[in-house]
Amino acid sequence: MSTSSPEAVKKLLENMQTDLRSLSMECKKKFPPVKEAAESGIVKIKTIAARNTDILAALKENSSEVVQPFLMGCGTKEPKITQLCLAAIQRLMSHEVVSEAAAGNIINMLWQLMENGLEELKLLQTVLVLLTTNTVVHDEVLSKAIVLCFRLHFTKDNITNNTAAATVRQVVTVVFERMVAEDERFKGIVEQPPPVQGNTNRRSVSTLRPSAKDAYMLFQDLCQLVNADAPYWLVGMTEMTRTFGLELLESVLNDFPGVFLQHQEFSFLLKERVCPLVIKLFSPNIKFRQGSSSAASPAPVEKPYFPICMRLLRVVSVLIKHFYSLLVTECEIFLSLLVKFLDGEKPQWLRAVAVESVHRLCVQPHLLRSFCQSYDMKQHSTKVFRDIVNALGSFIQSLFIVPNAGNTPIASAPAGASSSGAQGTAQGGPGTGGVSGNLTTQAAFEYRGTWIPLVTVSVQGSAKATYLEMLDKVEPPSIPEGYAMSVAFSALLDLVRGITSMIERELAAEEEVAAEFREANPNQEWQPQPGAHLVWEEMVSACWCGLLAALSLLLDASTDETATENILKAELTMASLCGRLGLVTPRDAFITAICKASLPPHYALTLLSWNAANLSSKAYSIQGQSVQIISPSSESHQQVVAVGQPLNAQPQGTVMLTAKNIQCMRTLLNLAHCHGAVLGTSWQLVLATLQHLVWILGLKPGVGGALKPGRAVEGPSTVLTTAVMTDLPIISNILSRLFESSQYLDDVSLHHLINALCSLSLEAMEMAYGNNKEPSLFAVAKLLETGLVNMDRIEILWRPLTGHLLEVCQHPNSRMREWGAEALTALIKAGLAYKHDPPLAQNQVGNTRLQLLLLNPLKELSNVLHADIRQKQLESVLQILQSQGDSLGPGWPLVLGVIGAIRNDQGESLIRTAFQCLQLVVTDFLPTMPCTCLQIVVDVAGSFGLQNQELNISLTSIGLLWNISDYFFQRGEVITQELVKEEEALQKQAQEKGETLNRPFHPAPPFDCLWLCLYAKLGELCVDPRPAVRKSAGQTLFSTIAAHGTLLQQPTWHIVVWKVLFHLLDCVRTSSTTADKEKIESGGGNILIHHSRDTAEKQWAETWVLTLAGVARIFNTRRYLLQQLGDFFEAWEVLLNHIQSAALSKNNEVSLAALKSFQEILQIVTPVKDSDKVADAFAAMGVPPVLIDPLSASGPGRPLVRSDSLVERLTRYNGAELQAPPPGEESALEDSALWWSAWNTWYRTGTDCTRPPSGPTEKLSFIPSQPFLTALIQIFPALYQHIKANFSMEDLKKLGVILHGAVSVPISSDASPFILPSYTEAVLTSLQEAVLTALDILQKAICVGPENLQVMYPAIFEQLLLFVEFSCKPPQYGRMETKHVANAKYNQAEWVALNYVPFAERSLEVVVDLYHKTACHKAVINEKVLQNIIKTLKMPLGLKYSCPSESTWKLAVSSLLKVLSIGLPVARQHASSGKFDTMWPELANAFEDFLFTKSTSPDNLSIQEFQKNEAVDVEVVQLISTEILPFANFIPKDFVGQIMTMLNKGSIHSQSPSFTEAEIDVRMREEFSKVCFETLLQFSFSNKVSTPQEGYISRMALSVLLKRSQDVLRRYVEDERLSGRCPLPRQQVTEIIFVLKAISTLMDSLKKTQPENVDGNTWAQVIALYPTLVECITCSSSEVSSALKEALGPFKDFMQPPVSRVQNGES
Repeated sequence: MSTSSPEAVKKLLENMQTDLRSLSMECKKKFPPVKEAAESGIVKIKTIAARNTDILAALKENSSEVVQPFLMGCGTKEPKITQLCLAAIQRLMSHEVVSEAAAGNIINMLWQLMENGLEELKLLQTVLVLLTTNTVVHDEVLSKAIVLCFRLHFTKDNITNNTAAATVRQVVTVVFERMVAEDERFKGIVEQPPPVQGNTNRRSVSTLRPSAKDAYMLFQDLCQLVNADAPYWLVGMTEMTRTFGLELLESVLNDFPGVFLQHQEFSFLLKERVCPLVIKLFSPNIKFRQGSSSAASPAPVEKPYFPICMRLLRVVSVLIKHFYSLLVTECEIFLSLLVKFLDGEKPQWLRAVAVESVHRLCVQPHLLRSFCQSYDMKQHSTKVFRDIVNALGSFIQSLFIVPNAGNTPIASAPAGASSSGAQGTAQGGPGTGGVSGNLTTQAAFEYRGTWIPLVTVSVQGSAKATYLEMLDKVEPPSIPEGYAMSVAFSALLDLVRGITSMIERELAAEEEVAAEFREANPNQEWQPQPGAHLVWEEMVSACWCGLLAALSLLLDASTDETATENILKAELTMASLCGRLGLVTPRDAFITAICKASLPPHYALTLLSWNAANLSSKAYSIQGQSVQIISPSSESHQQVVAVGQPLNAQPQGTVMLTAKNIQCMRTLLNLAHCHGAVLGTSWQLVLATLQHLVWILGLKPGVGGALKPGRAVEGPSTVLTTAVMTDLPIISNILSRLFESSQYLDDVSLHHLINALCSLSLEAMEMAYGNNKEPSLFAVAKLLETGLVNMDRIEILWRPLTGHLLEVCQHPNSRMREWGAEALTALIKAGLAYKHDPPLAQNQVGNTRLQLLLLNPLKELSNVLHADIRQKQLESVLQILQSQGDSLGPGWPLVLGVIGAIRNDQGESLIRTAFQCLQLVVTDFLPTMPCTCLQIVVDVAGSFGLQNQELNISLTSIGLLWNISDYFFQRGEVITQELVKEEEALQKQAQEKGETLNRPFHPAPPFDCLWLCLYAKLGELCVDPRPAVRKSAGQTLFSTIAAHGTLLQQPTWHIVVWKVLFHLLDCVRTSSTTADKEKIESGGGNILIHHSRDTAEKQWAETWVLTLAGVARIFNTRRYLLQQLGDFFEAWEVLLNHIQSAALSKNNEVSLAALKSFQEILQIVTPVKDSDKVADAFAAMGVPPVLIDPLSASGPGRPLVRSDSLVERLTRYNGAELQAPPPGEESALEDSALWWSAWNTWYRTGTDCTRPPSGPTEKLSFIPSQPFLTALIQIFPALYQHIKANFSMEDLKKLGVILHGAVSVPISSDASPFILPSYTEAVLTSLQEAVLTALDILQKAICVGPENLQVMYPAIFEQLLLFVEFSCKPPQYGRMETKHVANAKYNQAEWVALNYVPFAERSLEVVVDLYHKTACHKAVINEKVLQNIIKTLKMPLGLKYSCPSESTWKLAVSSLLKVLSIGLPVARQHASSGKFDTMWPELANAFEDFLFTKSTSPDNLSIQEFQKNEAVDVEVVQLISTEILPFANFIPKDFVGQIMTMLNKGSIHSQSPSFTEAEIDVRMREEFSKVCFETLLQFSFSNKVSTPQEGYISRMALSVLLKRSQDVLRRYVEDERLSGRCPLPRQQVTEIIFVLKAISTLMDSLKKTQPENVDGNTWAQVIALYPTLVECITCSSSEVSSALKEALGPFKDFMQPPVSRVQNGES
């Protein structure tokens, strides 16, 4: 209920009236005036209440009168009345109905009571009520009220004293509160400030408002009083204490700082009065004058006085806290004093309160910042802030260094106090026996024997002082042990915490502003305020040395985990702050401290000791006391938790880790984890330390680089307590998290981290050189972890990271190397697998760069020589292909480069792994890679073909090349487009640079170049040293060209022909001709080599065959295309040259195959039997066409076709093969120059291979085989078709030489059973067939050809006749010994001559046939062909039974008969020309030699045979009788004479001399003789004597006959006579019988002949025989007798003269 409400007013009025009545009652007897006053007061109140509506205001107006009765009541000095009055007055006051005047009266009345010492407490209460309820009391009244309170404070009564003290404090507060309220009221009103004079003195209070003036006067007097001067305003003060005065000053300053800061007058007081006062009082020798009384005199002069000193420090704290900005200079003095109070010489209590004061400052970071700005940053100023920190540091150090500093008794302290202090201390000391056992758990510091307990002094961040609050103590208290240390320790921690959190807050705020600024103005650079940064840096620079010194010492001495934690936290926050501010030295110093504390004492870690040396050179002194950074002491009483090996100890030792080491390690991890971004170069320190710790704890890297507790290291094994064992996984986890958090570092920090890891790793590498100690893999493992978590910005760290790992991969220590490779490959795989943005698969420029960047180290690994590394590299390539193959894009060249970087010295397994990769690429990834890489794929596949470690891989890689070519074929269009695009780009670049485009096979279009590269690769493989590779490559090369050649552009074929095919042929030819002829032993023990392949030469022969066949096939199938190239003719010549050199090679297989190729390019298609269909298909694929020849099909030359892809190839490419040339180009094939070139080649080949060896036969090196010669000759007919137009006599002669030579070549004995028919069969060898076919073709061509060709007939006859002679006289091959097949046992003779008889006979048949057709040709007549035939036949005819084969002479005879039947009419026709003159004698001789052969018939000749043979002779005679003798007049006489003589001879004795008696009758060739005779006679008496010549022949014949008969008879008679009894030789008897028979025949003939035809001479000769016959009668032989009888019989016709002479033609 408020005081102004009607109810309250009513109550007030009632109460007042009651009070007045009571007063009147009390004073009724003793004090009548009072009673009257009271009663009039009642009336007054009633009147006021009645008259006024606003009763309170009216009361106030009349308050003097209203109060008067009460004042009078107080004047009675009667306690009861006084109390009643005071209560009433208080009630009025509380209703604020007291005016200023009334208040004055009241105060005066109270003063009187005070002076009389009455109702002191009630007085104080009344004053308080008066001053607090309203503001009516001012100026002197107020001062009087205040003095009243002060006076009451100094009474003898304790309660009054204390109450008065409290009241004074409250009144002082009220005064200042009034002023604050007044300021608040006038705040809105702008006043004209009075001009301020520079030097305002205390009297210039006129400018102040009333309340302010009161406050000013009060404060000024307080200062006067403390300074022991007389007050100006508080008149009537009698005494005052300094302690109370200082307390009042402190409370005013502390509670109303605004007053002093806002009003100059007050600021002036501070500066002019307070500060000098404090400074003066600080000097302890100031004596205190205490007004008139000299009681409680201060302590002796030279010693500081605790109560004052402590209060002064409190005032100073307030001054510094609130008015620092006003009192910069003064504060500098205060602070310097404070620092001095910490000195060791000062009394212990002084140091304690000083430390508490310092602590108060330490919890005010903004204040500290101001110090720094005002002093440390100004020139020529005390470095106050630095001094404070250093003072704290040296204070702490002094506690450890000064022996028992904490226990020194203070001299001025009473004995009891000091002894109890000492006693307490002794109990805590470590020296006391039993007790210390219980105290070990107490937190404490211990250093070099000094043990200082740690007590809890205040909550963190607040400086709750103990001794500064002891306002009631007069004597200095005893300080418990460890208290000062604990305060200093808290102060340090608070200082660090305060500064760091303040600066960090401001940094964060600044960053926020910066971020906003950048958002608003993206293009402008944010410029921070330099001032702030300078301050921060200065603060850190000023304090770090001291802090570090103190913290390091404390850390070393700390035995309490929490304390250690706090110290580490402080060091950590400092390190982090220094890092953020870029202060490298302090940052590194703090980190070094933590690092050192993590490692065992005296652990040799060069990095740290260097750093420490660096720092300790910066020792600095604080007021003459040197502060060193103290190294950790070794005798730390710590629990050992782990024993391990030092990483770098050469002699194997062990080191121990304590729990504190582990704690520090965790801090270090924390530092790196949370503040990695600011570590910069000190990553080196941190990581080096962690590496050593990890090593000592025995953690080893696992997958992904995380460290796991590993197996114990060699040497003394690591011993870990269970405490650490449980910690290890946590530490390992934190370690991993630390590197995971590197993803939140900025780029620069990340680089620092990487650099640090790299240099650590380099050290580890150095240490691992030259020994097999397990290396430290910490750095490598962590590089891997760091890389893995920073994939999103891998580009910025990739080069340093991988560059270093590549070095690690080359390290000699296998474990080190293995991890290097593991890390590198894991990173590459992760990098490729990472979902980059944009994804790698999109080939954007940045991406391409990134991908190449990622893959480059993989390529670099190829340069490492260690097989294990290459294995790892290739395995990871395989994995990359399997997982990222589709998105490699621009990285393909690198990947392929890695796969292809194989060398023969690398061993099989590496090559096998690499090859797996290649297979994967070819099977799965050709479509996804850029077409520009296809060429690389070809090269790589080629290089696998060429490696010689693993044959299977070489062969399979050739298969891959086939697959690749297939791919090119299927995707031709796409590839072409892409390549052309690429080419244009390259061309443009080259032009810009002014260079020419440089790529293999340049002028050809890019797609063709791809093919050319493929062909070139296969070409290289075709000359590989291994036959299997050559064979496979050759087949593949020709298959691809055959199957896909259509894709090439025409000009490219030029390159294919010259650079690929001919180049290959050259190489193969060279290698074949120089190949080794040594027999190769069967390879590998279990592989048998066929005898046809058991020398290098034979193996090369196969290659040569394959290559030549392939090239020839291409020339054949692609001829129309090749002919459009400009230099087809040169190419043709080169090819023919190759064919020729192959054909002439000394290897049967090669030479035969060469001819097959020759056949092929001449497009001679052999008729295909069903069995050869496959062979054709093979041929279509570039398999040599050897199979076409049935003879060699079963032989050793048969190629082994790769079966794997045969079927699919057949099906796929059979159709695509022989293309028909486009219409209109057939004529091109007829280009005669080509054919003549072919003819020349054929001729040279034929000449060289059929030329017999000239030297002695032993040296014989090579004789061409039959199949070869056959093939050679078989080529001619086809060739001839194309050259017949210009085929000249010269060429024919050349041909003849070759045919003759070919037929003459003998056969090697081991081949003859296959080639020769058994001797009895009259079969031709295929070679002979071919020769005859060749001639047949020729003669047919001549037959239908123009006239001028026919001159060649004679030459053909000549050639054939030569062959005919072979029947009797086999040809010689040089001087070679050949055995005839008939009498050669196959295995004895090396060379066997052929059976030439069938050949000669066939040739003869051809001759007859041909002559039949051509007898009448002019050339045939002119060249005496008939004569030659006869001459040739003369040999077999003459030999007759001596011929090698009986059939020969029989055929010769029949042929002769046939030829003569045709030829003689022609000869007769041309008799006059004389062209046949020379023929007749030849013919005569031939007849002679045959009919009267010198050879005897074989003994075993049967009678039937003989009769057959005789019939042949008869036939010849019949020919003479029909074809020759009738035309005698056209025939030369000599010839006719010879014939006659012959017939004559035949008619008389033609018997074979060797017959037995028994056969005589048959064997006498009677039939023959008879025919001869008859012929003789017939021509003797021919009645058709058309010319005298003919008759002449007849006569001549007859006379010869008769003469012959006469001789025989005579000789017989003679012999008979001489022989006497002895019978004559059988043969003579036979002869005579024959003659007698002939005579009888003659007689018959003469009878038949018309008489006029018989010459008279003849008759005479006949008659002359008679006597001779008669003489024979005496012979003894019955046979002769009977014959004689028959002969004599016809003579009866001569016994009578002829009937008449014919006259005149009539008989």
